[in-house]
Amino acid sequence: MIHEAVSNNNEQAVASAFNQQAPLFDAEYGPNSIIQYKRERVRQHVQEWLTPHAHILELNAGTGEDAIYFARQGHIVHATDLSDSMLEQARQKASALGFENEISFESCSFTALDKLKNPGPYDLIFSNFAGLNCTGDLGKVLDSLSPLLTPGGLVTMVILPPFCLWESMLVFRGKFGTASRRFFSSKGRKARIEGNDFTCWYYKPSFVTKHMSKAFDLLGLEGLCSLVPPSYIENFGEKYPAIFRFLKKKEAQLKNRKPWKYIGDYFIISFRKRH
Repeated sequence: MIHEAVSNNNEQAVASAFNQQAPLFDAEYGPNSIIQYKRERVRQHVQEWLTPHAHILELNAGTGEDAIYFARQGHIVHATDLSDSMLEQARQKASALGFENEISFESCSFTALDKLKNPGPYDLIFSNFAGLNCTGDLGKVLDSLSPLLTPGGLVTMVILPPFCLWESMLVFRGKFGTASRRFFSSKGRKARIEGNDFTCWYYKPSFVTKHMSKAFDLLGLEGLCSLVPPSYIENFGEKYPAIFRFLKKKEAQLKNRKPWKYIGDYFIISFRKRH
């Protein structure tokens, strides 16, 4: 009961943080060239296995950028998020673009997927950019995915690992707290957005694979921003365009190899449900 109460309190803190960030999110992050690169990489990864006209359950859908992308590709998306304000931003964007029939919305925690009003089944469950790092119950979330999927259905997640090469190098700039924040994160580390504190956990690919192995086969694992810097290193692509192009090219070559698939700012991991 105590653990459940702590988890619920953290989810409320996460929702409050992203409710406040929602009106600013697209303006702040949309023009960022590294975020654009990250979205392109994740979408390329998903498209390797996604079949046409898929039904997609999106977790932590945010302001709907990925939901709209999938709708443009001819898919049907049920977008969920903890933040009602994020969902409202997404709903307005979808309506303005004429995707009311392609994208539906539901306020739901990824730790309560058994309570989904629209339980599927889905062809893909998709979670981008570390939304799943906002729970200390990731194992519970992973164990809940199989019943929501069709046989042969896919799961793609983008998760923060416990070590990031670029982040660790910030120690040389005197940013010791940032450089070491992932190293001692087994009980979670504090994060802050728009003045709201909440807890973030970091997970190894092996943790995810172990839980998913009960019902799924691993399809792909690749590092994201292992050579390309994280998006919080502002204007890197604009200041150093030639270096940015070089790092993108090298990361494309090394993304599936050790150690690069383990030491990025994120890892992208996909599974297929066994029949």
